Amino acid sequence: MSLPSARLAPHATPLDRLVRLEAALGSGCPPLYIKRDDLLPFGGGGNKVRKADVLVSDALASGADTLITCGALQSNHARVTAAAGAACGLRVILILNGDKPDHPTGNLRLDYLFGADVRLVSTREVREAAMEDAATDIRRAGGRPYVIPLGGSSPLGAMGFARGVSEIGTAGIRPTVVVHASSSGATQAGMIAAHALLGSKARTLGISADESADALEARVSTLLDGMADRLGVRPGSIRGPHPIEIDDRHVGAGYGAPTDEAAEATTLVARHEGILLDPVYTAKAMAGLIAIVRDGAFQSDDIVVFWHTGGLHEQ
Repeated sequence: MSLPSARLAPHATPLDRLVRLEAALGSGCPPLYIKRDDLLPFGGGGNKVRKADVLVSDALASGADTLITCGALQSNHARVTAAAGAACGLRVILILNGDKPDHPTGNLRLDYLFGADVRLVSTREVREAAMEDAATDIRRAGGRPYVIPLGGSSPLGAMGFARGVSEIGTAGIRPTVVVHASSSGATQAGMIAAHALLGSKARTLGISADESADALEARVSTLLDGMADRLGVRPGSIRGPHPIEIDDRHVGAGYGAPTDEAAEATTLVARHEGILLDPVYTAKAMAGLIAIVRDGAFQSDDIVVFWHTGGLHEQ
């Protein structure tokens, strides 16, 4: 997929077999691979780097001097946006909801380290209005803001992630199912579109980190329609042969709230593969995958890829 690039993610990430985890999960586990986007060598890594790569390129092409985005206090997307601004000479304003800690940790500490202007608000509901207020102030001062939606989840951001899906094929793996954490929707939309455009019939199963299946399905559908519009193709041509699949059984008490199943998944992967999961997204996604294995719901000929979308192990 030909897209502009800020050269934030020029390297393919590894695709490795999880042999010891397969053995730990027993005979019902299909061949299981992991796509290591946590190892993307920029700004702490993760799937948000792929989205930022095209979004920041678009911002630079538009003549923007300031990136504005939002998220939770420990947002991976905010951290990557802060790093991208530092690397490309752009000011970054982050609107984050949460209480100001005495000592910033995790992603918030990195936001400050990358030089972002962090502005805390009380709730998730007021973030968009705060972003627009910040953009208005920048314009009044003669600047040129570029507002990036939550999670980089725009049609263009989803297209940036889609570009990375071709790396699976070049590794010689033909998965039947790709499992990943899903929240703001662009990763799943990009995954579905990429499989369709590449002629792959793989299912894309999103394990929700916070949203209901219905809400997240609607968001992914809207992003797919927006991608089709940008590409000038029929919406159906980038939806593939499968419905949008969301598993919301592992949300627990909501965004960032730990679950026992996610804690078990983190321990299993750490002790059998030496790989770390983050508590907000990938631990819940792996818990979802493990539950499907234990339920015997995968087919005997399935080949499963778990897309590690990154995130910090300790928040």
